[in-house]
Amino acid sequence: MGWAATHLGDYPAVVFARRMVTRAPHGGSDHDPVTPAQFSRLLASGQLAWHWAAHGFEYGIDVRYAADVAAGRTVVVNGSREHAVGLLSTANVRVVNIMAEKELLAARLERRGRDAPQEVAARLERNDRFENLQTHHTIVNRGLLADAGRSLVHYLAPGA
Repeated sequence: MGWAATHLGDYPAVVFARRMVTRAPHGGSDHDPVTPAQFSRLLASGQLAWHWAAHGFEYGIDVRYAADVAAGRTVVVNGSREHAVGLLSTANVRVVNIMAEKELLAARLERRGRDAPQEVAARLERNDRFENLQTHHTIVNRGLLADAGRSLVHYLAPGA
C-alpha cells in the first residue's frame, strides 16, 4: 500500500487513510499510535468512522475521512479481513484483498521481527479463516513490491 500511496501522491481522487492503532510505533510504522484510553475516548466521542480489533490491538480510522468520501474521493484503508466481511454489503465500499501464499507470508512476518513465533502462527491461522473472502479485487503479492503496487494503483486509478 505504501508503494501505491507514493505513486498516487499527486492524484487527488485517491486518499490513503492513516490508521490509529493501540500499538507503539516501530520501524516502518504505517499508523498513528494511541493508548487504549485515547482510543476509547475517540470511539465514545464519535471520532472514528471505522474501528475493529485484530492481533490484540484496536484499530480506527478518523471520521475526517468521511468528508473525502462525501467529496467523491476514494479513501483507501488498510483494514482487517474480518472487518471487511461485515462491509461487503455496504454502499461505496470495495474490498481489495492483498495476499501472499502462507509460506511466503510466514517468512515475511519472521523477517519483520515484530511478532513472536506463536503470534506468526496465529496470524497465519487467522488468514486461513478468510481464504474464501469475497472481494472486488485480489492482488497476489508473491513477487516484487512494485508489481503488487502497480496492480493496486491500476485498480484504484486506472487512468493514473
